[in-house]
Formats: sequence, structure tokens, C-alpha cells
Amino acid sequence: MTVTLRPATVDDLLTVGALHQRSRVAAYSAFLPARALAEPTPEAMGAYWTERWTWERDEHRMTVAERDCRLVGFSYLGPDDEGDPATGLLNAIHLEPAERGRGTGRALMVDALDAMRVRGWSRAVLWVLRDNAHARAFYERGGWTLTGTERDEHIGPAVVPQLRYARRL
Repeated sequence: MTVTLRPATVDDLLTVGALHQRSRVAAYSAFLPARALAEPTPEAMGAYWTERWTWERDEHRMTVAERDCRLVGFSYLGPDDEGDPATGLLNAIHLEPAERGRGTGRALMVDALDAMRVRGWSRAVLWVLRDNAHARAFYERGGWTLTGTERDEHIGPAVVPQLRYARRL
């Protein structure tokens, strides 16, 4: 069956959190230690999205992907984290592990880029974990290029380098 996209609702956020945790474990376990991925729990991740949505829902957009009436992915976008008013930030695309390679991520990315254009942004940026070769290849196939900017993020006790990508809209 095909994937459908729709705007997220508050009722989706606990499910989004659990999916986000499963996605992280599947995507990052090849290069992060298990203890770095043990927390937050799926419940804690749901609470995180519920809290974040409370404060950001007016400026940000979450889209969920459903297959067979089941939530299988999401994207989250908003203003650039460096304050450039012409730039939107693709904060996240996460999928159920079984959805990888089925076109769901691509559909979410195309939808997010269209939403950024509608908001009047002319440029999009994102951060990706340096060692996440699968995600990097996915974004590069989508027209994203490295900017040369790096930063470190903590995932549990692990310090993880991130790379910034950008593309014109």
C-alpha cells in the first residue's frame, strides 16, 4: 500500500517519540555504543516531543507518514538555528527501520522542501551525524551539499560530530 503524508497532531506525539527512538537505535547502532542509545526510552522520547511541540508548534511543522493506517515516519522543520531569515532547517526525518528503502524518507524530504518554499525560504540546511553514511548518502542524492561547518552533539555519554548540509530551494 502507498504512504500518505499528513500534518501531525498532538495525538501523534507519543507514537512519534517511540518511532524516533527505534529509528535512532537502528540508524546509529553501527557507530555508537549501546549505552549511548539506551536513553531516552521510547516513553521519554514521546514526552520530549510533546514538550517540544508545546513551544514550537507555531513556528515548526511536523509531518507524519502513514502506511496501512500505521505511523511509519516523520519530518520536522522550522526556522534556521543560526537565525538566517531566508533559511529553513530540516530538523529531522526518521523512519521505522523497515521503511528504509521504500521511498518514505524521500517523500518526507520532498514534502519538507516544498513546505520550506511555501514559507518563503530560499535555502534549506540540516545537520547529520558525521558517521551516519546512510543518511549522508540519502541527503546527497537529494541535492544537499556539505557546507564545511561542523559541531559536536551529545547522544547519551557519546560526543558525536555533526556535519551541516545545505541546498537551494
